[in-house]
Amino acid sequence: MTDNSLAALFSRVDELRPRMMETWAKLVNRDCGSRNKAGVDGVGSDVRAFLEACGYRVSFREYEKAGNMLIAEKGDMTKPFVVLLGHLDTVFADGEAARRPFTIGESGLTVSGPGALDMKGGVTIMLYAAKILSEVGWDRYPVKIILAGDEEVGHCQSGAADAMAEEADGALMGFNFETSYEDNALVVGRKGAAQFRLDVKGVGAHAGNNPRDGRNAVSELCRKEPLISALTDWDEGTSINFGVIHGGTVANAIPENAYAVVDVRYKKMAGYRRVKKALQEIADRVIVEGTKTTLRQTISFAAMERNEKSDELFARVNAIAVEAGLPEMHPIEVGGASDSAYLVLAGVPTVCALGVKGRFNHTVREYAVIDSLFEREKLILAVLSKI
Repeated sequence: MTDNSLAALFSRVDELRPRMMETWAKLVNRDCGSRNKAGVDGVGSDVRAFLEACGYRVSFREYEKAGNMLIAEKGDMTKPFVVLLGHLDTVFADGEAARRPFTIGESGLTVSGPGALDMKGGVTIMLYAAKILSEVGWDRYPVKIILAGDEEVGHCQSGAADAMAEEADGALMGFNFETSYEDNALVVGRKGAAQFRLDVKGVGAHAGNNPRDGRNAVSELCRKEPLISALTDWDEGTSINFGVIHGGTVANAIPENAYAVVDVRYKKMAGYRRVKKALQEIADRVIVEGTKTTLRQTISFAAMERNEKSDELFARVNAIAVEAGLPEMHPIEVGGASDSAYLVLAGVPTVCALGVKGRFNHTVREYAVIDSLFEREKLILAVLSKI
Protein backbone atom coordinates (compact mmCIF):
# COMPACT_ATOMS: atom_id res chain seq x y z
CA MET A 1 0.00 0.00 0.00
CA THR A 2 1.53 3.31 -1.09
CA ASP A 3 -1.51 5.60 -1.53
CA ASN A 4 -1.58 7.87 1.52
CA SER A 5 -4.71 9.85 0.60
CA LEU A 6 -7.40 9.96 3.28
CA ALA A 7 -9.71 7.95 1.05
CA ALA A 8 -7.10 5.20 0.82
CA LEU A 9 -6.33 5.30 4.53
CA PHE A 10 -10.02 5.15 5.44
CA SER A 11 -10.52 2.26 3.01
CA ARG A 12 -7.67 0.40 4.70
CA VAL A 13 -9.39 0.84 8.08
CA ASP A 14 -12.52 -0.76 6.64
CA GLU A 15 -10.47 -3.65 5.26
CA LEU A 16 -8.83 -4.23 8.65
CA ARG A 17 -12.04 -4.27 10.69
CA PRO A 18 -11.97 -8.05 11.38
CA ARG A 19 -8.32 -7.95 12.44
CA MET A 20 -8.91 -4.90 14.62
CA MET A 21 -11.72 -6.74 16.38
CA GLU A 22 -9.46 -9.76 16.89
CA THR A 23 -6.74 -7.59 18.43
CA TRP A 24 -9.26 -5.84 20.65
CA ALA A 25 -10.54 -9.19 21.89
CA LYS A 26 -7.02 -10.52 22.52
CA LEU A 27 -6.16 -7.49 24.64
CA VAL A 28 -9.37 -7.80 26.68
CA ASN A 29 -9.13 -11.56 27.24
CA ARG A 30 -6.07 -11.39 29.47
CA ASP A 31 -6.12 -10.58 33.18
CA CYS A 32 -4.06 -7.42 33.56
CA GLY A 33 -5.30 -5.62 36.64
CA SER A 34 -2.88 -3.04 37.99
CA ARG A 35 -1.75 -5.38 40.80
CA ASN A 36 -1.06 -8.23 38.37
CA LYS A 37 2.41 -7.30 37.16
CA ALA A 38 2.84 -10.51 35.17
CA GLY A 39 -0.44 -9.95 33.35
CA VAL A 40 0.33 -6.33 32.53
CA ASP A 41 3.81 -7.22 31.33
CA GLY A 42 2.30 -9.99 29.20
CA VAL A 43 0.11 -7.45 27.42
CA GLY A 44 3.21 -5.30 27.02
CA SER A 45 4.98 -8.18 25.29
CA ASP A 46 2.08 -8.63 22.86
CA VAL A 47 2.06 -4.91 22.07
CA ARG A 48 5.82 -4.92 21.63
CA ALA A 49 5.64 -7.66 19.01
CA PHE A 50 2.93 -5.80 17.11
CA LEU A 51 4.83 -2.49 17.09
CA GLU A 52 8.17 -4.01 16.19
CA ALA A 53 6.50 -5.49 13.13
CA CYS A 54 5.55 -1.90 12.24
CA GLY A 55 9.17 -0.75 12.45
CA TYR A 56 9.12 0.72 15.96
CA ARG A 57 12.01 0.53 18.40
CA VAL A 58 10.49 -0.75 21.65
CA SER A 59 11.87 -0.62 25.18
CA PHE A 60 10.50 -0.71 28.71
CA ARG A 61 10.87 1.31 31.86
CA GLU A 62 10.93 -1.58 34.33
CA TYR A 63 9.46 -1.53 37.84
CA GLU A 64 9.71 -4.10 40.60
CA LYS A 65 6.18 -3.77 41.98
CA ALA A 66 4.25 -2.42 39.00
CA GLY A 67 3.67 -3.22 35.37
CA ASN A 68 6.44 -1.96 33.12
CA MET A 69 5.95 1.13 30.96
CA LEU A 70 6.32 0.57 27.23
CA ILE A 71 8.14 3.15 25.12
CA ALA A 72 8.00 2.74 21.33
CA GLU A 73 9.71 5.14 18.94
CA LYS A 74 9.84 5.59 15.19
CA GLY A 75 11.77 8.26 13.32
CA ASP A 76 14.49 10.69 14.36
CA MET A 77 13.66 11.40 17.99
CA THR A 78 16.06 14.36 18.11
CA LYS A 79 13.38 16.24 16.15
CA PRO A 80 10.04 17.45 17.56
CA PHE A 81 7.75 14.44 17.80
CA VAL A 82 4.17 13.36 18.44
CA VAL A 83 3.21 11.41 21.58
CA LEU A 84 0.48 8.76 21.53
CA LEU A 85 -0.41 7.96 25.13
CA GLY A 86 -2.31 5.26 26.98
CA HIS A 87 -2.10 2.47 29.55
CA LEU A 88 -1.97 -1.32 29.58
CA ASP A 89 -3.62 -2.09 32.93
CA THR A 90 -7.25 -2.35 34.03
CA VAL A 91 -9.02 -2.13 37.38
CA PHE A 92 -10.26 -5.72 37.33
CA ALA A 93 -9.20 -8.65 39.52
CA ASP A 94 -7.68 -11.90 38.32
CA GLY A 95 -10.22 -14.30 36.83
CA GLU A 96 -12.42 -11.55 35.40
CA ALA A 97 -11.30 -12.19 31.81
CA ALA A 98 -12.46 -15.80 32.08
CA ARG A 99 -15.74 -14.85 33.77
CA ARG A 100 -16.56 -12.02 31.35
CA PRO A 101 -14.59 -12.44 28.11
CA PHE A 102 -14.80 -10.08 25.16
CA THR A 103 -18.42 -10.33 24.03
CA ILE A 104 -20.41 -8.64 21.27
CA GLY A 105 -23.80 -7.52 22.58
CA GLU A 106 -27.11 -8.84 21.29
CA SER A 107 -27.63 -5.68 19.27
CA GLY A 108 -24.31 -6.19 17.50
CA LEU A 109 -23.46 -2.57 18.26
CA THR A 110 -21.46 -2.86 21.48
CA VAL A 111 -18.83 -5.02 23.13
CA SER A 112 -18.17 -5.77 26.78
CA GLY A 113 -15.41 -7.39 28.78
CA PRO A 114 -12.91 -6.18 31.38
CA GLY A 115 -11.23 -3.07 30.02
CA ALA A 116 -12.95 -3.20 26.63
CA LEU A 117 -13.68 0.51 27.06
CA ASP A 118 -10.94 1.51 29.48
CA MET A 119 -8.78 1.24 27.55
CA LYS A 120 -8.11 -1.76 25.35
CA GLY A 121 -10.13 -0.17 22.56
CA GLY A 122 -7.86 2.86 22.69
CA VAL A 123 -4.74 0.68 22.60
CA THR A 124 -6.13 -1.08 19.53
CA ILE A 125 -6.59 2.27 17.78
CA MET A 126 -2.97 3.20 18.54
CA LEU A 127 -1.64 -0.10 17.23
CA TYR A 128 -3.49 0.08 13.93
CA ALA A 129 -2.55 3.72 13.43
CA ALA A 130 1.06 2.55 13.67
CA LYS A 131 0.40 -0.30 11.27
CA ILE A 132 -1.49 1.65 8.61
CA LEU A 133 0.89 4.62 8.62
CA SER A 134 3.88 2.30 8.37
CA GLU A 135 2.29 0.64 5.33
CA VAL A 136 2.17 3.96 3.46
CA GLY A 137 5.59 5.14 4.59
CA TRP A 138 4.20 8.11 6.57
CA ASP A 139 7.01 10.12 8.16
CA ARG A 140 5.65 13.64 8.75
CA TYR A 141 6.75 13.49 12.39
CA PRO A 142 8.68 11.12 14.62
CA VAL A 143 6.27 9.25 16.89
CA LYS A 144 6.63 8.10 20.48
CA ILE A 145 4.08 5.70 21.95
CA ILE A 146 3.91 5.61 25.75
CA LEU A 147 1.85 2.93 27.50
CA ALA A 148 1.94 2.91 31.30
CA GLY A 149 1.51 -0.30 33.26
CA ASP A 150 -0.09 1.09 36.42
CA GLU A 151 -2.25 4.07 35.45
CA GLU A 152 -5.34 2.84 37.27
CA VAL A 153 -3.60 3.03 40.66
CA GLY A 154 -1.96 6.38 40.05
CA HIS A 155 1.56 4.94 39.64
CA CYS A 156 1.73 4.41 43.40
CA GLN A 157 4.39 1.68 43.10
CA SER A 158 6.48 3.13 40.27
CA GLY A 159 8.16 6.23 38.96
CA ALA A 160 6.05 6.20 35.81
CA ALA A 161 4.56 9.68 36.32
CA ASP A 162 7.96 11.37 36.35
CA ALA A 163 9.15 9.10 33.55
CA MET A 164 6.28 10.18 31.31
CA ALA A 165 7.14 13.84 31.77
CA GLU A 166 10.76 13.02 30.88
CA GLU A 167 9.74 11.02 27.82
CA ALA A 168 7.47 13.84 26.62
CA ASP A 169 10.25 16.44 26.70
CA GLY A 170 10.60 17.85 23.18
CA ALA A 171 7.16 16.75 21.96
CA LEU A 172 5.08 18.93 19.62
CA MET A 173 1.72 17.56 20.68
CA GLY A 174 0.14 14.68 22.57
CA PHE A 175 -2.92 12.49 22.03
CA ASN A 176 -4.29 10.25 24.77
CA PHE A 177 -6.52 7.34 23.72
CA GLU A 178 -8.43 7.13 26.97
CA THR A 179 -12.15 6.39 27.12
CA SER A 180 -14.32 8.67 25.02
CA TYR A 181 -17.93 9.81 25.14
CA GLU A 182 -20.97 9.06 23.02
CA ASP A 183 -21.68 12.79 22.60
CA ASN A 184 -18.39 13.23 20.67
CA ALA A 185 -16.60 15.17 23.41
CA LEU A 186 -12.84 15.36 23.69
CA VAL A 187 -11.14 16.22 26.96
CA VAL A 188 -8.94 19.31 27.31
CA GLY A 189 -8.86 19.46 31.11
CA ARG A 190 -9.02 16.97 33.97
CA LYS A 191 -9.04 17.29 37.69
CA GLY A 192 -6.14 15.88 39.61
CA ALA A 193 -6.76 13.17 42.17
CA ALA A 194 -5.10 12.36 45.46
CA GLN A 195 -5.92 10.00 48.29
CA PHE A 196 -4.78 10.25 51.88
CA ARG A 197 -5.04 7.76 54.73
CA LEU A 198 -5.33 8.86 58.33
CA ASP A 199 -4.44 6.26 60.97
CA VAL A 200 -5.42 6.98 64.57
CA LYS A 201 -3.87 5.22 67.53
CA GLY A 202 -5.85 5.40 70.75
CA VAL A 203 -5.95 3.37 73.95
CA GLY A 204 -8.12 0.29 74.20
CA ALA A 205 -10.21 -0.37 77.31
CA HIS A 206 -13.27 -2.32 78.49
CA ALA A 207 -16.42 -0.30 77.87
CA GLY A 208 -17.92 -1.43 81.20
CA ASN A 209 -15.07 -2.00 83.62
CA ASN A 210 -12.68 0.88 82.86
CA PRO A 211 -14.02 3.09 80.07
CA ARG A 212 -12.27 6.19 81.42
CA ASP A 213 -8.91 4.52 80.81
CA GLY A 214 -9.65 4.32 77.08
CA ARG A 215 -8.89 6.85 74.35
CA ASN A 216 -11.39 6.38 71.55
CA ALA A 217 -9.71 6.31 68.13
CA VAL A 218 -13.04 6.26 66.27
CA SER A 219 -14.22 9.33 68.13
CA GLU A 220 -11.05 11.18 67.14
CA LEU A 221 -11.64 10.42 63.47
CA CYS A 222 -15.32 11.34 63.62
CA ARG A 223 -14.49 14.72 65.11
CA LYS A 224 -11.94 15.35 62.41
CA GLU A 225 -14.33 14.48 59.58
CA PRO A 226 -16.18 17.86 59.58
CA LEU A 227 -12.86 19.71 59.58
CA ILE A 228 -11.66 17.70 56.59
CA SER A 229 -14.89 17.89 54.60
CA ALA A 230 -14.96 21.66 55.13
CA LEU A 231 -11.80 21.92 53.00
CA THR A 232 -13.99 21.59 49.89
CA ASP A 233 -13.98 24.78 47.82
CA TRP A 234 -16.38 24.54 44.89
CA ASP A 235 -15.33 27.88 43.40
CA GLU A 236 -11.70 26.75 43.45
CA GLY A 237 -12.68 23.45 41.86
CA THR A 238 -11.48 21.39 44.84
CA SER A 239 -13.66 18.73 46.47
CA ILE A 240 -13.12 16.37 49.39
CA ASN A 241 -14.74 12.98 49.92
CA PHE A 242 -14.30 11.40 53.35
CA GLY A 243 -14.94 8.07 51.70
CA VAL A 244 -13.84 5.27 54.06
CA ILE A 245 -13.82 4.99 57.83
CA HIS A 246 -13.09 1.90 59.86
CA GLY A 247 -12.34 1.28 63.50
CA GLY A 248 -12.96 -0.79 66.56
CA THR A 249 -13.59 -4.49 66.99
CA VAL A 250 -16.60 -4.98 69.28
CA ALA A 251 -19.14 -2.61 70.79
CA ASN A 252 -18.08 -3.29 74.37
CA ALA A 253 -14.48 -2.19 73.87
CA ILE A 254 -13.09 1.33 73.49
CA PRO A 255 -11.53 1.23 69.98
CA GLU A 256 -7.76 1.47 70.03
CA ASN A 257 -7.32 1.82 66.26
CA ALA A 258 -9.17 3.50 63.43
CA TYR A 259 -8.42 4.73 59.95
CA ALA A 260 -10.03 6.77 57.21
CA VAL A 261 -9.33 7.30 53.51
CA VAL A 262 -9.97 10.70 51.97
CA ASP A 263 -10.26 11.41 48.23
CA VAL A 264 -9.30 14.86 46.93
CA ARG A 265 -10.13 16.21 43.45
CA TYR A 266 -8.69 19.51 42.24
CA LYS A 267 -8.52 21.65 39.11
CA LYS A 268 -5.38 23.53 40.04
CA MET A 269 -2.21 22.45 41.82
CA ALA A 270 -2.70 25.38 44.21
CA GLY A 271 -5.86 23.70 45.50
CA TYR A 272 -4.01 20.44 46.02
CA ARG A 273 -1.23 22.15 47.95
CA ARG A 274 -3.73 23.97 50.14
CA VAL A 275 -5.59 20.79 51.05
CA LYS A 276 -2.45 18.73 51.65
CA LYS A 277 -1.12 21.33 54.09
CA ALA A 278 -4.47 21.56 55.88
CA LEU A 279 -4.80 17.77 56.16
CA GLN A 280 -1.43 17.58 57.88
CA GLU A 281 -2.49 20.30 60.31
CA ILE A 282 -5.72 18.46 61.09
CA ALA A 283 -3.84 15.19 61.55
CA ASP A 284 -1.42 16.84 63.98
CA ARG A 285 -4.27 18.35 66.00
CA VAL A 286 -5.34 16.23 69.00
CA ILE A 287 -9.04 16.43 69.83
CA VAL A 288 -9.44 13.30 71.96
CA GLU A 289 -6.63 13.48 74.50
CA GLY A 290 -4.22 10.55 74.31
CA THR A 291 -4.75 9.76 70.61
CA LYS A 292 -2.24 10.20 67.82
CA THR A 293 -3.01 10.55 64.10
CA THR A 294 -0.58 9.88 61.27
CA LEU A 295 -1.19 10.97 57.69
CA ARG A 296 0.19 9.43 54.52
CA GLN A 297 -0.60 9.95 50.86
CA THR A 298 -1.45 6.77 48.97
CA ILE A 299 -2.32 8.08 45.49
CA SER A 300 -1.21 11.16 43.59
CA PHE A 301 -2.48 12.12 40.15
CA ALA A 302 -1.65 15.57 38.81
CA ALA A 303 -4.30 17.79 37.27
CA MET A 304 -4.46 18.26 33.52
CA GLU A 305 -4.85 22.01 33.69
CA ARG A 306 -6.68 23.44 30.71
CA ASN A 307 -4.63 25.93 28.70
CA GLU A 308 -4.70 27.85 25.43
CA LYS A 309 -2.30 25.50 23.66
CA SER A 310 -4.45 22.43 24.30
CA ASP A 311 -7.57 24.37 23.30
CA GLU A 312 -5.86 25.35 20.05
CA LEU A 313 -4.85 21.74 19.40
CA PHE A 314 -8.45 20.62 19.96
CA ALA A 315 -9.68 23.24 17.49
CA ARG A 316 -7.25 21.99 14.85
CA VAL A 317 -8.23 18.35 15.46
CA ASN A 318 -11.91 19.19 15.24
CA ALA A 319 -11.47 21.15 12.01
CA ILE A 320 -9.60 18.24 10.43
CA ALA A 321 -12.33 15.83 11.54
CA VAL A 322 -15.12 17.91 10.04
CA GLU A 323 -13.19 18.40 6.79
CA ALA A 324 -12.69 14.62 6.60
CA GLY A 325 -16.41 13.96 7.03
CA LEU A 326 -16.11 12.70 10.62
CA PRO A 327 -18.38 13.85 13.48
CA GLU A 328 -17.87 17.32 14.90
CA MET A 329 -16.61 17.29 18.49
CA HIS A 330 -16.68 19.64 21.47
CA PRO A 331 -14.17 20.22 24.31
CA ILE A 332 -14.94 19.34 27.93
CA GLU A 333 -13.30 19.27 31.33
CA VAL A 334 -13.92 16.24 33.55
CA GLY A 335 -13.32 15.13 37.11
CA GLY A 336 -11.51 11.88 36.35
CA ALA A 337 -7.71 11.96 36.21
CA SER A 338 -5.45 10.61 33.47
CA ASP A 339 -1.81 10.56 32.41
CA SER A 340 -2.46 13.47 30.05
CA ALA A 341 -1.64 15.62 33.06
CA TYR A 342 2.03 14.70 32.83
CA LEU A 343 2.25 15.74 29.19
CA VAL A 344 0.67 19.10 30.01
CA LEU A 345 3.08 19.55 32.93
CA ALA A 346 5.89 18.97 30.44
CA GLY A 347 4.50 21.84 28.32
CA VAL A 348 3.02 19.61 25.61
CA PRO A 349 -0.34 20.64 24.09
CA THR A 350 -2.55 17.61 24.68
CA VAL A 351 -6.00 16.34 23.76
CA CYS A 352 -7.43 13.40 25.71
CA ALA A 353 -10.22 10.83 25.27
CA LEU A 354 -9.50 9.86 21.66
CA GLY A 355 -10.35 6.23 22.41
CA VAL A 356 -13.52 4.25 21.88
CA LYS A 357 -16.85 5.58 23.09
CA GLY A 358 -18.92 3.96 25.79
CA ARG A 359 -20.09 4.10 29.38
CA PHE A 360 -19.70 2.65 32.88
CA ASN A 361 -15.92 2.47 33.19
CA HIS A 362 -14.55 0.29 35.97
CA THR A 363 -17.78 -1.71 36.41
CA VAL A 364 -19.22 -4.98 35.12
CA ARG A 365 -21.64 -2.84 33.06
CA GLU A 366 -18.77 -1.31 31.07
CA TYR A 367 -19.42 -1.35 27.33
CA ALA A 368 -17.88 0.18 24.22
CA VAL A 369 -19.50 1.14 20.93
CA ILE A 370 -18.02 -0.98 18.14
CA ASP A 371 -18.25 1.55 15.31
CA SER A 372 -16.39 4.12 17.39
CA LEU A 373 -13.28 1.94 17.11
CA PHE A 374 -13.18 2.49 13.36
CA GLU A 375 -14.35 6.12 13.50
CA ARG A 376 -11.59 7.07 15.94
CA GLU A 377 -9.05 5.10 13.89
CA LYS A 378 -9.92 7.26 10.91
CA LEU A 379 -9.78 10.37 13.08
CA ILE A 380 -6.19 9.87 14.24
CA LEU A 381 -5.10 8.94 10.71
CA ALA A 382 -6.66 12.14 9.38
CA VAL A 383 -5.10 14.23 12.15
CA LEU A 384 -1.59 12.87 11.71
CA SER A 385 -1.87 13.20 7.94
CA LYS A 386 -3.08 16.81 7.97
CA ILE A 387 -2.03 18.58 11.13
